[in-house]
Amino acid sequence: MMQTAVEWLQSLPRLAGEPGLARMKALLAALGDPQKRGRYVHIAGTNGKGSVAAFTANILQKAGFKTGLTISPYVLDFRERFQIDGRMISPDALETLAAKVRAAAETLAETPVQFEAVTALALAWFDEEHCDIAVLETGLGGRYDATNAVENTLVAAITRIDLDHTELLGDTVGKIAAEKAGIIKPGCIAVTYPVQEKEALQAIAAACIREKADLVAPEAEDIHLHRGGLFENRMEYGGYEVNLPLPGAHQACNAAMAIEIALALWRQGLDIPDEAILEGLESTRFPARIEVLRKQPLALLDGSHNPAGAAALAATLGAQKLPHKPVAVLGVLADKAAAEMLRALGDCFSTIYTVTPNCPRAMSAEALAELAAREVPEVPAYPCADLAEALDAALGLPQGAVVCGSLYLAAQARPMLLERL
Repeated sequence: MMQTAVEWLQSLPRLAGEPGLARMKALLAALGDPQKRGRYVHIAGTNGKGSVAAFTANILQKAGFKTGLTISPYVLDFRERFQIDGRMISPDALETLAAKVRAAAETLAETPVQFEAVTALALAWFDEEHCDIAVLETGLGGRYDATNAVENTLVAAITRIDLDHTELLGDTVGKIAAEKAGIIKPGCIAVTYPVQEKEALQAIAAACIREKADLVAPEAEDIHLHRGGLFENRMEYGGYEVNLPLPGAHQACNAAMAIEIALALWRQGLDIPDEAILEGLESTRFPARIEVLRKQPLALLDGSHNPAGAAALAATLGAQKLPHKPVAVLGVLADKAAAEMLRALGDCFSTIYTVTPNCPRAMSAEALAELAAREVPEVPAYPCADLAEALDAALGLPQGAVVCGSLYLAAQARPMLLERL
């Protein structure tokens, strides 16, 4: 059977050869250099990139700009990676553009990796559709990330930096921040996360000095959270009072970044009224980011997949003053810091049901249950044969359930949860 262009795209290797942008730039040149005609908000960081990207794109859309958005990874549908004004690319357009990218790739000496081809497709689509501006989320790192082949970056945003992908990016927060700060371009405005480790902030500031870029660093004490109902997130920052649809103090920090990104774009001549900032923040939806699918009894889905994400989930659950500890349905990948995630989350749960996510790199439910027994021995952990068994057990209990540990698990669980609720 003949392989479709989209199947070709999805069959490409994840990593190949030495890090660098030469292969990506060659692919874009073969496509007519679509990236040279666009304007960009570029977002790198360890945690929160997707949320900041979604907030920012929604603000720009509400301000009347035709706005492209590319996120990585997707949660439910591959087409989530390619959006204009909140709508995913159509299957036909995706196939047509994938065929163009494939034809361009076949003229090159070296085959692109999947993320390069995906990013090239997004940039070509934004160019074809004459987007006013596009919001790009990096895949991995920054300096050598495929998205960094763009030139006209108006704002470079660096979200929370933590230890992740240390084998590729460096083994300290400072080294990782320096890699991610590689997206800062000469003369752009850089915006960083309000609670950034000193070492990370120094690396970002150094990159700004080198590139003659202004740095905007929101202060955590300027973000005011107001107690609302269960999982409500009412915040005030810089004169903006917002009811955020995404719970958690970390989302208030991400929203403060989005406000500063919008103001940075306004200073560069984009007409972004205050109403667009407020409406954009309040209407943002993002699946599997501490997503409350039901409040009573609780059914919550979160795709966080590293210790910082686990800590953000733990802090959000702790702030709710829940009458009973919920149970967890937990699945992680073997190459993630599962022990640290368990230590961050263990105290939040009364019981842990472990599952094997639908991914070749998954840690088995049995291995995760054994790890949980060692790391959080006070919380009983039971391996389940499959996700359906775990969800049925967890959702049948009155104290509520939290499904978390991996975006792969979140993608698999979300439709199954919606069926059961």
